Amino acid sequence: MAKASKGQTDQKEQRPEHNGQENSMDRLTHEFQNLLGAVGERALSTVGDKVKGMTGKLTDYAGGGGSGLLSTLTGSGGSLAGGLVKGLGKKAIGGLVKKITGGGGKGGKGGKLKITNIVESIDIGVPIRMVYDQWTQFGDFPKFMKKVENVDQPSDEKLEWKAQIFLSHRTWESTIIEQVPDKRIIWRSKGAKGYVDGIVTFHEITPDLTRVLVTLEYHPKGLFEGTGNLWRAQGRRVRLELKHFRRHIMNQVLLKPDELQGWRGEIRDSKVVKDQETALREEEEAKGSEDEQAEPESPEEEEKGEQGEEEQAEEPEEEEEEEEEEEEEEEEEAEEEEPEKPAAKKPSKRPARRRKTPAQV
Repeated sequence: MAKASKGQTDQKEQRPEHNGQENSMDRLTHEFQNLLGAVGERALSTVGDKVKGMTGKLTDYAGGGGSGLLSTLTGSGGSLAGGLVKGLGKKAIGGLVKKITGGGGKGGKGGKLKITNIVESIDIGVPIRMVYDQWTQFGDFPKFMKKVENVDQPSDEKLEWKAQIFLSHRTWESTIIEQVPDKRIIWRSKGAKGYVDGIVTFHEITPDLTRVLVTLEYHPKGLFEGTGNLWRAQGRRVRLELKHFRRHIMNQVLLKPDELQGWRGEIRDSKVVKDQETALREEEEAKGSEDEQAEPESPEEEEKGEQGEEEQAEEPEEEEEEEEEEEEEEEEEAEEEEPEKPAAKKPSKRPARRRKTPAQV
């Protein structure tokens, strides 16, 4: 019994020590959890403040009060989060700008912009002359083309264009290298913010159906031009403008063809080799000669012609009759002039006498 009571006393002495250790661990765990909670709350508060500040900056930029999109996204702080955002923002925007503008790598070796090749064709149900004449009226383009704002032509071979490219307005100058009526027009251009080189040809499918083939080389320069070049917006714009051109001819020009006066001159090597007046005069002369050759004879002239043919056919017959009469008269005259000759006596045929033979004597 004494031993049992002694063991119970030892267990009672050990329990308070064990309980003290457990309480210390619980307290340490609780404090650590409190620390983690405080750190988490601070982190969330910091992230919330960052997001709130970024939202405010974007709101100010959208309202026109910001100092720039790049500075709005990257900020100017030196914190780790700010540096990370700044680096990512610069990399993303730099890559986009590089893709748009075609910038190169280090050392200032910038890559050239890619040329956009545009090839479009359209069939128009009118004669080839009408299509060509309307195309040469460059000053009328703004009337039916949506993005062409103005076209000035200071000379026969020079053109000054103004068009809308997205939200901006661009101008460039074109020089016609070659222009042959009803055949083709070739031009080259120059401009600070992009330009277009190209050729347009005209093909007669039938007398009342013409095909227009447009081949362009678009050289974009600038942010808006490069941005549009990413998804080939220029090709779709050319296709749409050609449809506007066809609609204008079919709905307007075809109703009043006599009012259309195209430029019929000719340009070679950027020089006018045949002006409008000379070309029109030559066309009138050629048309006049063709009309004279193809002009039908009047009924009176036709009758005269038939009578002349009949007379010509009768003349040989009359000549033959006259010749026969003359021959007969000559024969008669010859017979009258010949003297009468006595008739020649024909020798009489007497039977030959037979000689008597000695026996008969």
